[in-house]
Amino acid sequence: MPFTLHPLYVLSGFAVGFLVGMTGVGGGSLMTPLLILLFHVNPATAVGTDLLYASITKTGGSLVHGFNRTIDWRIVTRLALGSLPASLVTLLVLHLLKLDQATVNALITRVLGIALLATALALLFRRRLLASYARRVGVLSEPETFRYTVFTGIALGVLVTISSVGAGALGVTALILLYPELRVVKIAGSDIVHAVPLTLVAGLGHVMNGVIDVNVLGSLLTGSLPGIVLASLFAPRLPDLALRLILAATLTVSGLRLLAV
Repeated sequence: MPFTLHPLYVLSGFAVGFLVGMTGVGGGSLMTPLLILLFHVNPATAVGTDLLYASITKTGGSLVHGFNRTIDWRIVTRLALGSLPASLVTLLVLHLLKLDQATVNALITRVLGIALLATALALLFRRRLLASYARRVGVLSEPETFRYTVFTGIALGVLVTISSVGAGALGVTALILLYPELRVVKIAGSDIVHAVPLTLVAGLGHVMNGVIDVNVLGSLLTGSLPGIVLASLFAPRLPDLALRLILAATLTVSGLRLLAV
């Protein structure tokens, strides 16, 4: 079947790419609910398509961070030790359970709704969370940091595989708590690099189940890549707080709508 560009998907890809470039929040938090709620794409297809979309777009971001040397490979390795096996196990469990399509769709929409609300809370209360954590926990030892980073990877692996959401705001917030001595740009770079193999593995798992729409994927990429580039030019001029509030409100509404389905 020949590849066909869908103008509405291209436009949506541009809008999501622009917001991702502005805020740094993963596209899954925006793209998957958009596909489900606006375009009525099957939830399993939306997740699988978005995972490969994220893997491709974040590869470009990884190259930029690599050029700028804003990647901590120690963090990437620790996260991957937890997330990649967790993703494979999640895919295997979903396959062995042989759930009917209605049950799979219900599971995805519920997990996705909860993940969106958690992401919105992370966006709104990140500073408060960091301050409270610093007061109560303080600095972790190296073995504790290693262990909790792997556990974070496991949680992200399960969450991303089921819903395609989690590697952005949730992952970065967890890493800031675990590595307070690192610059945020290095944490963000490490999180983006880690998301590439995770979303690729999870996405290929969905491909094997036949839940990828190549035309939708190509149309989204056609719009999102210019959107990300354009956002990088405008980002320094717009207030971060306003963007985060708008994004958090959007995620909250989407999350509540998915939970109400």
